[in-house]
Amino acid sequence: MKTLRIKEITLVSLFTALITIGALIKIPIPVVPFTLQFLFTMLAGLLLGGKLGAISVGLYILLGLMGLPIFTQGGGIGYVFTPTFGYIIGFCVGAYVTGTIANKVPNPSYKRLYAANFLGLGIVYLFGMVYYYGISNFYLNEPIGLWPLFLYCFILAVPGDIALCFVAAAIAKRTIPVIRKG
Repeated sequence: MKTLRIKEITLVSLFTALITIGALIKIPIPVVPFTLQFLFTMLAGLLLGGKLGAISVGLYILLGLMGLPIFTQGGGIGYVFTPTFGYIIGFCVGAYVTGTIANKVPNPSYKRLYAANFLGLGIVYLFGMVYYYGISNFYLNEPIGLWPLFLYCFILAVPGDIALCFVAAAIAKRTIPVIRKG
């Protein structure tokens, strides 16, 4: 088992805090609010690598489930029964996949960073939409059809996150060499 160094612990903690701040910056749209969580979860994967990126998102999830009101609509263990919790799970898996793909080479190209980001985006939305559909239809007894699900949970929400994919790639391209040197 690998022991984390002080630098790694600091960076994981920093990204956990950034994800928390990103959740609090909200632009209200129907069903799924637009936040900067996705940007910071992607950057966690890109800059820390798959494992440490997923750890930082996992720590964020753990803190929220313990009751800290750091999710977009609060916190606590009951949050797992909200339709949007699937996106939060997707953030963790997405950060892992994004970081793993981006960090297969020492100095990833923009093409690799874009590919990693868009795959991570797909994972977040897949987890989010499947979870939303399941919780709404089978737990909350508030049925949602496939077209409204696709409209509200993807079409209306994804344009901002697509823009964040480009922003994250630009930030990562400049920041990865600095983090690796330091």
